[in-house]
Amino acid sequence: MNVLFVNNLRFLDTTLRDGEQTPGVSLNPDKKLEIANKLADIGIDVIEVGSAAASEGERDAIKLISGAGLPAEICTYVRALHQDIDFAADYGADSVHLVVPVSDLHIAKKMRKTRDQVAEMAYDAVEYAKSRGLIVELSGEDASRADQTFLQEIFSEGVHRGADRLCFCDTVGLLTPEKVAEFIPPIVKIAPLSIHCHDDLGFAITNTMAALKCGASCAHVTVNGLGERAGNTPLEEVVMALEILYDYPTRIKKEEIYPLSMLVSRLTGVPLPINKAVVGEMAFTHESGIHAHGVMREPSTYESIKPEMIGRKRRIVLGKHSGSASVESALNEMSYKADENQLKEIVKRIKHLGDAGKRVTDTDLMAIADAVLAIECKPIITMRQFTAVSGSNMIPTASVTLVVNGQEMTGAATGDGPVDAAMEVLRKCVADVADIRLEEYHVDAIQGGTDALVDVTVRLSKDGKIITSRGARTDIIMASVEAMIAGMNRLLREEHENRGKNPR
Repeated sequence: MNVLFVNNLRFLDTTLRDGEQTPGVSLNPDKKLEIANKLADIGIDVIEVGSAAASEGERDAIKLISGAGLPAEICTYVRALHQDIDFAADYGADSVHLVVPVSDLHIAKKMRKTRDQVAEMAYDAVEYAKSRGLIVELSGEDASRADQTFLQEIFSEGVHRGADRLCFCDTVGLLTPEKVAEFIPPIVKIAPLSIHCHDDLGFAITNTMAALKCGASCAHVTVNGLGERAGNTPLEEVVMALEILYDYPTRIKKEEIYPLSMLVSRLTGVPLPINKAVVGEMAFTHESGIHAHGVMREPSTYESIKPEMIGRKRRIVLGKHSGSASVESALNEMSYKADENQLKEIVKRIKHLGDAGKRVTDTDLMAIADAVLAIECKPIITMRQFTAVSGSNMIPTASVTLVVNGQEMTGAATGDGPVDAAMEVLRKCVADVADIRLEEYHVDAIQGGTDALVDVTVRLSKDGKIITSRGARTDIIMASVEAMIAGMNRLLREEHENRGKNPR
């Protein structure tokens, strides 16, 4: 074990509180429970469910999750007010994240109080929370801009009054590793300390890691770095930094990191930046000819961690940077056999697509290979009719008539929007033939006027096999339908089809 850190570092996940403060994010109690279950399963020690005083829905979520029998400690954010603390106790929380402003800026401008008044509020709240049977984490808001002598006085007296642990909050992301080295060591001598960082200047994970090395024993994190403004310290980055860079066993189930990330992204409606560390779409995706070739020979040449560690798979995508080795590998995976001249022609056509600014999907590659190898591909699915309706006073609904393996199928489905309804009705219509799932949905930037093309890319899976497909239309619904049908056709083709060296 690495001597830089305390034994048994802990994680407090605040996705359901600070993460939910991301503009536009609102989770109902059932969605919060779904995420909380996953957080507990992955090994999170403390789950901050929400703010007890915020709304009745928040209190319902606390009650629901507290009663779910999860192995994690269930926490709620409270101010130094008896009513907040009563809500936490009455609705079943195990602990409170008791937040008290400690910088003169917050004390004077936000609270309009004196240091002594805020200190007395903090001590009274600690004692009251303990009288209600709650674990208390006393948290200094805006601690990085506070008079550190005053902060240490509040923390010391707070522990004397019964606080179980402390938290240093870098509320607006102004902390630096140099300040961490100065501020944190004296506080960790008082009581167990958590570090809570925001990413306004991109230093959240840097400061979190620095604080852990200085003796903090718990990191406050959110899944995908969710949070107001620029977000909070990302759970996935702290875990993998500890595991890979410092050889520190976190006790977190790393193989569940990516599924958790996808769940939170789906339920919050916040997409991941494609270049996001660890969980972003491109984190284990390679296109460049030299890089892709190296990864195929030895993954560690261009990967710091194995994608399987966090529940992911490596992807080799094709484009203008692709070389013959990566194209040949992709063809082999699809059971195509091309000779040297055919391979050169396929590579040439792929580069042409890439130069045109297009994403080269699996279906693009298969269509190119079919053309170059002169393979006739009859579609398994053809569409005869499709309609989608939506409006301010109606549930988005899509209906379709397909011919699947010669059999006509008609169906209808509703969804969160017309595109979602279209995806669902197509999936339902082929359900008797195959269980095809939509894994990812992406719309490229739309440029131009009202007649501009919309480029939709989907990732579909069937029995563990994943394929990407693209549709391009002026209408986003029809582009989505086109991508889905093209991808489903490719997935339903017989896996052991003869695709080798056909005469042209």
